[in-house]
Amino acid sequence: MVIGEIADGLTRGVESTVNTVREAFFEPVVRLGVTGLSRAGKTVFITSLVANLINRGRMPALRAAAEGRIQAAWLQPQPDDTVARFDYESHLSTMVGSTPEWPESTRGISELRLSFRVRPAGFLSGVTGPRTVHLDIVDYPGEWLLDLGLLQKSFADWSRETLARFETRREADGFRMVLSECDPTAKLDEVVAKRLADAFSETLDASRAAGYSDCTPGRFLLPGDLRGSPVLTFAPLPGDDFARGSLGREFSRRFEAYKREVVKPFFRNHFSRIDRQIVLVDMLGAIHAGPKAVEDMRGALADILGAFRPGQNAFLSQIFLGRRVEKILFAATKADHLHHVQHPELTAIAEALLSDARERANFAGAETMAMSIAALRATTEDRIEQNGRKLNVVRGKLMNNGKSVAMYPGRLPTDPAKILQPAREGAENWLDADYRIMNFAPQPIDIKPGDGPPHIRLDRAIEFLIGDRLR
Repeated sequence: MVIGEIADGLTRGVESTVNTVREAFFEPVVRLGVTGLSRAGKTVFITSLVANLINRGRMPALRAAAEGRIQAAWLQPQPDDTVARFDYESHLSTMVGSTPEWPESTRGISELRLSFRVRPAGFLSGVTGPRTVHLDIVDYPGEWLLDLGLLQKSFADWSRETLARFETRREADGFRMVLSECDPTAKLDEVVAKRLADAFSETLDASRAAGYSDCTPGRFLLPGDLRGSPVLTFAPLPGDDFARGSLGREFSRRFEAYKREVVKPFFRNHFSRIDRQIVLVDMLGAIHAGPKAVEDMRGALADILGAFRPGQNAFLSQIFLGRRVEKILFAATKADHLHHVQHPELTAIAEALLSDARERANFAGAETMAMSIAALRATTEDRIEQNGRKLNVVRGKLMNNGKSVAMYPGRLPTDPAKILQPAREGAENWLDADYRIMNFAPQPIDIKPGDGPPHIRLDRAIEFLIGDRLR
């Protein structure tokens, strides 16, 4: 029995090695990380992307598809047996069925493998035959990516920054009240610790719902099987010198345990293997929420770029081991909430935020780009007259009541500084404009054979991310 188990283990090891060598030399693998900040639409993006890569009639900007070099694309079992499979089939059925709905958000990490049979471009097309290229799509919450910034902070540093952000947020009123009733220097009381942690978690949930982006630690929002554990039972506290046995000392210890037991394993096991990355951001939602939400997003983007700069600390340098993400796309989602004449303004704001974040993060390395997209188009465009003015609007059905409406969200400025400057200055509201958004439900659609779901610039996004690997 033991000899059989050893032989079986050796066989599996040899098979794994053979598979790795085959993929490295004959069947290249591209690992695409997909993450998003609050309500950016990761699940919709992945589902529509896969559907449009399998049926490529709506993907003219993907050169390999436009040139007819992708002979086939199909799903097959993912390589990571311990990672949940992204439920593509169920999500697609929900999105494009007879009564379409938005799919439920994923609550953790998941993966999907899409394989292509591709004919090489140029001179090689007459020398070599078609080859297989694997695309492994790794879906993970954006809050987990932001956790990377915690690795460089002490409990006191993190507490000071978090409490400073909470000072002006009404969403933190409940937490501030609970905190005012506690003494961080007093002896640890688990009832008090739990009350603080619960109030802190509620503040993070409310902040995310209000449009704020930097809501770390991320597992407080998506606790999973860690719910109620000591590693998620802490909160920011004022002060930095706590005696042994005190509430503050124990919270500091749990903060370090969170970094060691939760943050580092994710980056070591998953993040360090990613080749290309897309970060989805709900730019319109942040603008609608106001200048403070935009400023919070600006800081979050800088933190995200810092995650792709492995030289910043010994841990990152160790897990990357010479690998690095080659391309990063920041995509402003829900472009279908604007008439196409305003898409350049949305893209310009995204590019300005990215440029600012790049400078703040002192980032250099991977190729970056900003773009405005809609993974599944839920509106149609129209032009109406109102009070003697011609307005470019979008039409759709509202999520809450199914009513058909025409929406004019307001005119985005052509100069992104008119958005970024009030955000930097901490303005409470936009002074000269009112930017409004509505939540639209997906529309029933008839999809022709060979076509995927309707979208905006999904083909350009994937061409930037992996187009060079399909040549």
